[in-house]
Amino acid sequence: MIEAARARGFFAAFSAPSRLLSPFPTLTNVALSGMLGATPPLGYESLYFDREARELRGGVRKYIGRRTPDKTPSSYMDELDYQEPLPFEFLVYVAPEAIWRADMGRFRERFRNAPQTRDFFAFLKGTDGLLHIRGPHRLEAALESLDRILCEIQQWCGDETEIVLFSDHGMNLEENRRIHLQTHLRRHGFKLSDQPRARRSVAIPAFGLCGYAALYCADERDVSATAESLVELEGVDFAIHRDGQRAIMLRGARGTARIHRYENGGPLKYRYEQIEGDPLQLAATVRSLDEDGQIDEGGFAPDRLWYERTAAHIYPDALSNLYQSLQEPRVHHTADVLVSLHDGYYYGMSFFSRFVRLAATHGNALRASTSAFLMSTHRTFPAHVRASDAQPLLKG
Repeated sequence: MIEAARARGFFAAFSAPSRLLSPFPTLTNVALSGMLGATPPLGYESLYFDREARELRGGVRKYIGRRTPDKTPSSYMDELDYQEPLPFEFLVYVAPEAIWRADMGRFRERFRNAPQTRDFFAFLKGTDGLLHIRGPHRLEAALESLDRILCEIQQWCGDETEIVLFSDHGMNLEENRRIHLQTHLRRHGFKLSDQPRARRSVAIPAFGLCGYAALYCADERDVSATAESLVELEGVDFAIHRDGQRAIMLRGARGTARIHRYENGGPLKYRYEQIEGDPLQLAATVRSLDEDGQIDEGGFAPDRLWYERTAAHIYPDALSNLYQSLQEPRVHHTADVLVSLHDGYYYGMSFFSRFVRLAATHGNALRASTSAFLMSTHRTFPAHVRASDAQPLLKG
């Protein structure tokens, strides 16, 4: 959408946008903590499962009252010079038109009143809610407003002032419908609980209407069966879970695969093991790497080459991205099973879905949601940038 806006003449002072690859699940706090080298959030969203307490915590009450330390999901927020008032984060999905306009106006005034001797870091969230609820057509007005404000800022501060504009994730621009995840699991003999304790008992935080789901099993012996049971559910693209300390298992309608990582003091390497089918559609990439002599006798290829050849793939940078989603601490309370949904499907709080028509969303591992953008008035960035490599570019 940012490229379409530039084609209409907006953001003309900026260099061509790069694709900033958002980490899976493609959600705000997961993405921004990774992009800015900040502390990982407790969970994927405000409602999360606490693995130590073995219960769901957080939720809507985090949006009530003032923004206190317990309502700050990650240390990146400590660096913000402007962010919308806490209630706006929830109300934007109820009254998106009013909220984005108020958000833009407050940002403009906050910047005008800030010292001009240091960097200014603002987080505008109103556009996210607007796109979720109203779709791309209404977002055009918000982008036009933002373009006017940024032009005004540059005129006021002078051409030597660099503006870096980026997003935390992309969006799939399809009207979405809710998957029947809980019903499906119950039919397969699982028990849904906010405080899972017994075998085949599972907790699934349901909050924002997003294209992913995070599942927590009471007993680790149920993890594989839980993931496998989801393959046939309409709307599910694939489910992943840890497979030992150096691999993850991926199960989807197109087959089953295992992603291995190898690190032994040398270059980081990954292996895509196709057990059945080709769930990530990477067979052609494997053949290409093999033909070029880049796959070793163990089936591993350098991470650098996987990245170069899959950054623009339907699942961008899939091996590193999916592996790290479970084997590294993107959140404090990592799920046992992560589910990536097809574009056009979401999971979340059923109460929200009763009165919200979802025109767009994000959260899955597909290209539309993974492709955030990054651009500057003074610098040209690489065509693709990993979230983990973004911090020095964002800091200037």
